[in-house]
Amino acid sequence: MLLRFVLWVGLAAVTMVFAAAQPSWAQKATETPPAAAKPEVPPPPQSSDPFGEDTTLTSKPIVFLKGSGNWDKAFETITASLKKLKAYIAKEGLAADGEPMTIFTATDDAGFQFEAAIPVSAPPKNPPHGDIHIGTSPEGHALKFVHRGSYDGLDNTYEAITNYLDERRMEAKDLFIEQYVTDPLTTDEDHLVVNVLVLVK
Repeated sequence: MLLRFVLWVGLAAVTMVFAAAQPSWAQKATETPPAAAKPEVPPPPQSSDPFGEDTTLTSKPIVFLKGSGNWDKAFETITASLKKLKAYIAKEGLAADGEPMTIFTATDDAGFQFEAAIPVSAPPKNPPHGDIHIGTSPEGHALKFVHRGSYDGLDNTYEAITNYLDERRMEAKDLFIEQYVTDPLTTDEDHLVVNVLVLVK
């Protein structure tokens, strides 16, 4: 269902190397849906949505939480981490300064490691303890791809991104980010808007 691992393999085929943070979709065997099941229809593309748009990421202070999970529960794992970060920000009286994001730091066909992060206007006066950390968001030249629909539906978007980079023989850096334009904690999972950001050389 999820194809981030496929995306990574596609990039490797054109010598695109992701050193330490290579988010990719895990492959799973196709299951035959029940006869009564309604096939998933991806939302129609919107011409106004960027797909491969050049952008420059600027570094911002972030609070982040490291974690790991498996692809079957990816959305639940990520949203649980973001919920914990939001609670910390509220408790500390911090001001969010941008969309929440996930930075994938390691993947294979079974699962992934990641950093869930929320930008803040200023770091807290007292450093956090435990599994929450303070850092800065990635910066540099990137390509922006927009996904609309379910989280599992990102499968189709990542496949299109793979083709886009492959056709242009573009070389990516080691960062791959999901930036959530709609709040995944309050938005219906089938109506998400996600920016996929690929840092390129």
